[in-house]
Amino acid sequence: MKDNKRVLITGGAGFIGHQVIHRFLQDTNHDIVVLDRLDTSGNLNRIHEVIELDPSWKSRVQIVWHDLKAPVNEVLCRQIGTVNYIIHLAAGSHVDRSIEYPMEFVMDNVVGTTNLLDFARTHCSDDLDLFLYFSTDEVFGPAPNDVRYKEWDRYNSGNPYSASKAGAEEMCIAYCNTYKMPIIVTHTMNVFGIRQHPEKFIPLLVQKIRDGEEVTIHSNATKTKAGSRFYINTDDVADAVLFLMDNHKIGDKYNIVGEREMDNLELAQTVAKIMGKELKYNMVDFHSSRPGHDLRYALCGEKMKEAGWEPSVSVTERLKEVVEWSLENTRWLRK
Repeated sequence: MKDNKRVLITGGAGFIGHQVIHRFLQDTNHDIVVLDRLDTSGNLNRIHEVIELDPSWKSRVQIVWHDLKAPVNEVLCRQIGTVNYIIHLAAGSHVDRSIEYPMEFVMDNVVGTTNLLDFARTHCSDDLDLFLYFSTDEVFGPAPNDVRYKEWDRYNSGNPYSASKAGAEEMCIAYCNTYKMPIIVTHTMNVFGIRQHPEKFIPLLVQKIRDGEEVTIHSNATKTKAGSRFYINTDDVADAVLFLMDNHKIGDKYNIVGEREMDNLELAQTVAKIMGKELKYNMVDFHSSRPGHDLRYALCGEKMKEAGWEPSVSVTERLKEVVEWSLENTRWLRK
């Protein structure tokens, strides 16, 4: 990726998107166009703080406001200009809200993705090198203890959010097959990192442990086993995206998976140990307190590993980086 090209990143003011922008600015000479509607997930302060790291980056970033529930019109097309890569991160992603308002998620994720695909098909076809759709592990539904889902395993959505992401995936594959567009799909597990929304689990852990408050750990019905995930840091996700720009097969899917599985109690204990604080916690029946959520998600990361990519830093070390950064930048905590 030595040539100077233009990358459209939807949801670039979001938690994952801004870190992808950071890595593009740092490790390539590409110019970035950010497309974002700046709702509760999007925060321009994230991009501002990234650009502050190197003021020369400012000239390489263009920000365009748009809600993808509406088609990309001619005026917007001229604002965006020619792009060579599209990284589609924008999405409605709040599971609880999807249960209450499922049609919002159909509009945001299925209709929004289709509008972006149509923009790419009609305005970028001669210049587009890659369209990367960013999906989720949740499309596969809950994983039994001995299962880690591979990229093309069957879907079993547990809530409207994951169903809408699966629907958007299928639109991407359909556009790839029908219009021969250069599209790939990624599935990513639970992501953590700096500048995450303060109500998310890890920044909330940091704040509550710091203040001596009790932490809720979602568990099974008997309150003996905590929910678990393959947590992955935003910097590793951004690294995987850059890897896939040069190492992919059109029409294929790729799991971006953390170093190892960690249950939420171990995670909380690790954060408390890093902080040198006592962990006060309460195990809560997961499904009774959060219907539509699943106790365990698990993906197989062997495909990416065989291709030459895996997280370069342990999840424990990544947690240490995030905890220390959060304690130094408390404006990104809840209080």
